[in-house]
Amino acid sequence: MTQVHYREIEGASPGYWALLGLFGLFVLAGLGAAYYMEHNGHWVTGMSNQVVWGMPHVFAVFLIIAASGVLNVASIASVFGRALYQPLARLSGLLAFTLLIGGLAILVLDLGRPDRLIVAMTYYNFKSIFAWNIYLYVGFFAVVALYLWTLFERRMNRYSKPAGMAAFLWRLILTTGTGSIFGFLVAREAYDTALLAPMFIIMSFSFGLAIYILVLMAACRWSERPLGDVVLQRLKNLQGVFIAAVLYFLLVYHLTYLYMTEKHGVERFLLLDGGVYTALFWIVQVALGGLVPLALLYHPQTGRSRPVIALAAALVILGGLAQVYVTIIGGQAYPLNMFPDKIVTSSFFDGAVTSYAPSLPEVTLGLGGVALALAMTAFALKVLPFLPESLADSDVNPATA
Repeated sequence: MTQVHYREIEGASPGYWALLGLFGLFVLAGLGAAYYMEHNGHWVTGMSNQVVWGMPHVFAVFLIIAASGVLNVASIASVFGRALYQPLARLSGLLAFTLLIGGLAILVLDLGRPDRLIVAMTYYNFKSIFAWNIYLYVGFFAVVALYLWTLFERRMNRYSKPAGMAAFLWRLILTTGTGSIFGFLVAREAYDTALLAPMFIIMSFSFGLAIYILVLMAACRWSERPLGDVVLQRLKNLQGVFIAAVLYFLLVYHLTYLYMTEKHGVERFLLLDGGVYTALFWIVQVALGGLVPLALLYHPQTGRSRPVIALAAALVILGGLAQVYVTIIGGQAYPLNMFPDKIVTSSFFDGAVTSYAPSLPEVTLGLGGVALALAMTAFALKVLPFLPESLADSDVNPATA
């Protein structure tokens, strides 16, 4: 590997400022949606007493686990010593930072009473997984900031491996905590399993890398920096491995539930009788988000096409959103089994599948969080040297991958 030179995006092109302006409009729309929901109450959304986590939580959880997974590129360089990935580490750390900010911004603004966050920050119930996650999120910011410092400051470069190791371990714990939020909820039959923690980890690898590939391709193209086939093919092949791993864990998850007689009801709901959730599962999550990008990436012809690689990454993101939607919303829509083996009847939706339709303010808030993460990324690339001057094949050594 030759000496890597980093440089911020120079110039003040109208296209760059137009892009920032577009992101800014989405951020403002998200803030407006949050104000509308806070001022009028959550009855203006599709959420209810049965579905208390709606579309904003889908976006937020997706961004949070993607923030953990996108750091995997830096971990491959610093922890596992793959020099080919070293020039990609700074952008990896930046995206981890900005994606987590975007996800947490959605969560805070969807609280209904954002000021109550002060209570959660000052009084801790250590039996609550939510209280644990406050530490995990704050610690993630600190560890990633420290890791980026070791990458930027030449005198600190020798500490990049231990800092990278700390970031690697912390992000595994963070994603485990996020998955455990649902895995510890024994009242919801679709959640109650320890498999959700490792499945969220491998989901983070796939979703984060898909975002990284798209951002890297766009940044290099718009700043006219060479991006060689060596780097892109390595990332593409790694993406394929992660997609296959997600499908594997998904298979194990559902086979486990099918083996358990008490879970047959929720399995039939998700896989056969769930309506929109079943359609999202099979068509968007499994087919479009898994099998199709896997075939595109590993086909001899399409796997070398840059537009196809970008399309595959976009499909992974689409399938990831569908997977989080089915997990969070579908898990709440299935009726609670309050008294197993007993018939319960009342006027409080006992045994009834809950209907939910995302409202415009919910979707707008979610898109606002995504736009905030992308706007911060675009601004940081302009003011700090996160991006290498060249990733051309002549500047990298495939043997170090």
